Amino acid sequence: MKIIDKIAWIYIKDKKALCTLSKGKDKYYFPGGKREKEETDEETLIREVKEEVSVNIKTNTIKYYGIFEAQADGKEEGVIVKMTCYTADYSGELKPDSEIEKIDYLDTSDMDKLSVAGKMIFDNLQKKGLIN
Repeated sequence: MKIIDKIAWIYIKDKKALCTLSKGKDKYYFPGGKREKEETDEETLIREVKEEVSVNIKTNTIKYYGIFEAQADGKEEGVIVKMTCYTADYSGELKPDSEIEKIDYLDTSDMDKLSVAGKMIFDNLQKKGLIN
């Protein structure tokens, strides 16, 4: 079994979660990505969020949320994505950058637009009353 290790940012506003759509993709994901060599979770989160949505994570607000594992979208059977999720506040203005085409706030009525791991996270957020 192959594991893709990713760090993801969960940001909630008005009971909806911030999600990104990458250029050429058809599923929304949480902002974030793979760590570079020797990076901590926090360093990965800060770098990836800046690269994808142009904002600065406020380091003193970073809180661990949870780990979610699921079949990786578009990969062969048995390739698992492990998403270590954090919440945090930010400064700056959200705007798509790098490979990101679009930023949207989604809720559970948008489940068909999400990756498998995204759906798991949305289920968890809804059970906790954080999103609609």
